[in-house]
Amino acid sequence: MERVLGIGGYFLRATDPAALTAWYRDCLGLDSDEHGLWHQGAGPTVFATFESGTDYFGTRTQQTMLNFRVRDLDAMLAQLRAKGADVAAQTQDMDGVGRFGWVTDPEGNRIELWQPA
Repeated sequence: MERVLGIGGYFLRATDPAALTAWYRDCLGLDSDEHGLWHQGAGPTVFATFESGTDYFGTRTQQTMLNFRVRDLDAMLAQLRAKGADVAAQTQDMDGVGRFGWVTDPEGNRIELWQPA
């Protein structure tokens, strides 16, 4: 059986694509080139499905949620707050999995940040 090799891209609709790209660069350090190419650090990627009624993604209209691996969740959340980003007050710890926090980008997309265990 042929299999996929990994995530090849993640695409977002935006009312102002340049501004949203700048937010991801300036707030999260996602340094992509003019074509959107970004070389991420090696590590695991989780692919999971959720019940259609979940509130985990934020609003019910958001069908997917992007999850970024981070080295230091507390430092990343502090950096985002300092830049005025909409950061959720709570974090979550999962034994053996790691820590999670959330931020909402300027277009209203809830993003999960994960510091692996």
